[in-house]
Amino acid sequence: MSDPEITVHPPDARLLEGRTAVVSGATSGIGQGIALEIAAHGAGVAFGYRSDPDTAHRMADALVALGRRAVAVRMDVGSEDEVREAFARARAELGAVDLVVANAGREAEVRLVDMTLDDWTDVIDTNLTGTFLCCREGARQMVEQGRGGTIIGVTSVHDRMPWTGFSHYAASKGGQRLFLESIAKELAPSGIRVVAVAPGAIATPINREMLDDPELRGAVEAQIPMARVGGVAEVARAAAWLASDQASYVTGATLVVDGGMTLYPPDAG
Repeated sequence: MSDPEITVHPPDARLLEGRTAVVSGATSGIGQGIALEIAAHGAGVAFGYRSDPDTAHRMADALVALGRRAVAVRMDVGSEDEVREAFARARAELGAVDLVVANAGREAEVRLVDMTLDDWTDVIDTNLTGTFLCCREGARQMVEQGRGGTIIGVTSVHDRMPWTGFSHYAASKGGQRLFLESIAKELAPSGIRVVAVAPGAIATPINREMLDDPELRGAVEAQIPMARVGGVAEVARAAAWLASDQASYVTGATLVVDGGMTLYPPDAG
C-alpha cells in the first residue's frame, strides 16, 4: 500500500498543539491513522515500530519537513527494555511525554484445541503485556512532570464480544479493558486521564482478505447496523478527540467505533 498523505490542520483547528505523544504500532492501519491525526492536530509524535523502520522514518521525516516534531522509535512492546528505551528517546528528542496511544496488537485464528502455549503468549505478550508496559512508562513520565496527560488504549469490540477461533485475542482485549479502567481510577488524582477506543470492523491491511472477498465482506457487514466497514480516519478522529481537552471530564470510558456492531450482533462468534 502507498504511504498516506501527511498533512497538518490549520492552527485554529488543532486540538493537541504542544503535546508530546508516543504511539505504538504506528506504521500501519489504525495505529498509523491515529499517529498522523494527532500529529495533524499539533502533537509531537514518536512513531513506534517493530518491523517496519522505513515507514516510521518516512512519516517522521515528512512531518519534520513540515516544521513539526516527530521521531521514529524502535519498540517491540513485548520487550520491557525496548519500551523503556523508546520512551526515553521520545523524551530526549521531543520533550516529556503527556500522551500515550497503546495501539500495537496482534491477532491470529487458532481454535482452542489446536492452540499452543506459544500461540497464546504471542498474542497476550503483545496485546496485554505491551499495553501494560507502554502505559506504565508513559504514566511514570506524566507523574514525574506533574502536568497530567492522557493514555489511550486501542482495544476492540472483542473486549466484550466473544470470537470463535480467537479466544486468546478476546482474552487480551477483555483484559485491556479492565486494566485501563483500573489505572484510570489510580491515575486520576495525578490529572492523568485513561480512556480507550474500541474499533469494530475497520478497513485496514490486516482485514484485506475480508475486504477483497464480496461474500466475506457481506457477511461481516450484515452484522453491522450501519451496513458498512468503517474507515481508519473515523477511528483516528475519535482518538484525537479523546486525547484533547474537549474530553477533559472523560476517564475510564471506552468509545466504541463500530457502526453499531455491538448493539445487535446476530452471531457474536
